[in-house]
Amino acid sequence: MYPFFLFTHNWLRWVVLVAGIIVVAFAWLGWLGKRSWGKRERIWGMIFNSSMDLQLLVGLLLYFVFSPLTTSAFGNFAAAMQNAAQRFFVVEHGVVMLFAAIFAHLGSVFSKKAADDRGRFRRSVIWYTLALVLVLAMIPWDRPLVRGM
Repeated sequence: MYPFFLFTHNWLRWVVLVAGIIVVAFAWLGWLGKRSWGKRERIWGMIFNSSMDLQLLVGLLLYFVFSPLTTSAFGNFAAAMQNAAQRFFVVEHGVVMLFAAIFAHLGSVFSKKAADDRGRFRRSVIWYTLALVLVLAMIPWDRPLVRGM
């Protein structure tokens, strides 16, 4: 099952990235261009949040159930913290990606609560951009970009 979930997690990152780039672009264009908030922004926000949630679920399954990396790290946590690669996957990647998912949801929630379109775009710019920056920072770019081909 580990290869399947790792493959799925790898491919889902591209969905998250594309949705994140699109939602952030719409947010910035809407805010700077003084556009009206519409169905497009709401739908792309939902796609970004849904893909983040699915990615988080698959990541948690990898982390707690299927990954031999985390299993060995939990066996000797002190040694894992001294190894930069293991520390990245056991602590840094998961924690920061959790914050990215939270920030994406805050973008959706806060944009809905804004009084006007400018406020919706401003709030979505802040939170969706933060989420996307965290995602970009925590992707293990040294691993295969497209797994399974």
